[in-house]
Amino acid sequence: MIVSSSLERVCFELRVRPERIDEYRARHAAVWPDMLRALRDTGWRNYSLFLREDGLLIGYFEAESAESAMAAMAETEVDARWQADMAEFFEDRPGGGLRRYLEVFHLEDQLAGLAD
Repeated sequence: MIVSSSLERVCFELRVRPERIDEYRARHAAVWPDMLRALRDTGWRNYSLFLREDGLLIGYFEAESAESAMAAMAETEVDARWQADMAEFFEDRPGGGLRRYLEVFHLEDQLAGLAD
């Protein structure tokens, strides 16, 4: 995993059931305020979700430690409620979790290594 400016960058994939995409989008247009605060307070930064029309969902966030941020979030009461409420939207969740991607390139990291 590549780390820059002390933040770990995480990209992950999930699959939203195609027949539930519209409702999934609507739910994310107004996420519960206590969920937003919990994400912030457990160290999730620059968190975004990208949804393709076939249901492929790509997520991205940064954290001092992704493992610590995810573990802290999993311990919150609001996350338990949110996960239970959202579980029906997903086709598969490998081991109940996220299918993470390995970062292989980051522009700023390589630019920082140039000797201009």
